[in-house]
Amino acid sequence: MNIVFIEPFRHQLLPLTYTKPVSEIRCGILKMKEKWEKRLPEADFSNLTENYLKTLWPSQIEKDNIFVNASVFPTPKLIDHITKLKSNQALFSDDVVVAYRSDAPEKYNEVLKFKDKLKFLKWLWDIFAFNHEAITDDFKLITQNRVSEPIPEHILAINPNQIFIEKGAKLINGTLNALDGPIYIGKDTEVMESVNIRGPFALCENAVVKMGAKIYTGTTIRLFSKVGGEVSNSVIQGFSNKGHDGFLGNSVIGEWCNLGADTNTSNLKNNYASVKLWNYNQEKFVDTGLQFCGLIMGDHSKCGINTMFNTGTVVGVSANIFGEGFPRNFIPSFSWGGKNGFITYKFEKALEVAEIVMKRRNKKLNDYDVDILKSVFEISQQYRQH
Repeated sequence: MNIVFIEPFRHQLLPLTYTKPVSEIRCGILKMKEKWEKRLPEADFSNLTENYLKTLWPSQIEKDNIFVNASVFPTPKLIDHITKLKSNQALFSDDVVVAYRSDAPEKYNEVLKFKDKLKFLKWLWDIFAFNHEAITDDFKLITQNRVSEPIPEHILAINPNQIFIEKGAKLINGTLNALDGPIYIGKDTEVMESVNIRGPFALCENAVVKMGAKIYTGTTIRLFSKVGGEVSNSVIQGFSNKGHDGFLGNSVIGEWCNLGADTNTSNLKNNYASVKLWNYNQEKFVDTGLQFCGLIMGDHSKCGINTMFNTGTVVGVSANIFGEGFPRNFIPSFSWGGKNGFITYKFEKALEVAEIVMKRRNKKLNDYDVDILKSVFEISQQYRQH
């Protein structure tokens, strides 16, 4: 079976999808692609994405393909319907394409309706809004018929049957409270002293929770990230650091980001009004319908110590934010500055920083990475009015 991911909501998920396909976004414990791979292990998967991303994520189109919306969360019933599609049949949920079977993209002549309600990563805020449920679903999927490593005696474990610890994880002391949802502690992770965690929560491979951290429900910390302070209902996509005190709530942080010491994100407006968030697709701020919405940050962005982010802030790729006061709540990619204004972050300087940061994780900034960042620099130029 050849499955090709399509991206009808890609532009609504920028800036995260500037540097990767939708299928590479993580919500819960697993990436969107991995949720399908776990359920269809015999299938081959590829992406139909932007041209500048195809070197790292090429598409594999054969005579018979099932094109699947990368934003949809798979369910057993949905997979059953999709695998039974006939040639040139498409499956829709309301007016949204879910999948179609064809020998070419956007080619089908019969539309079938899927009646059950489905979840889609349609908006940026869906990533953290769905994260509680996504962690619970992924937890069941990846721990089924497996036995957890023993919970250390010096850990206060509440509802231990909903706690799963992988091999190599180190937990010193603290509280794991799984009453409201499962807690997943991944391979070779570390939970330092006096940490309090409330599920649903996922700590992925080689990630670290630092001393005294307070982690609330609906939080995912992906591989090789280091997190301290107070975090609530947030998704850190990977290789990123929030190593010190400060609050991060109802937020999504991309890869290779760093939040300086005592960085704080506001996730609630003073008047308790619904939060508006910048939308690249509509090129304006749109109403999220949420009372709580914090920070969205694209890959390779950084902020200095004591940075304050206003409610509903969107930061692009490779931005560098510093200084006192609140910067504006839409910061384009490759911007350098803060409250008093921004200039363009010189591309060569941004690459130097990215290379140093990746080297610290034994990763190399290769030519493909550079080409992607160069494309993002050029595409995002229209938003930098310095």
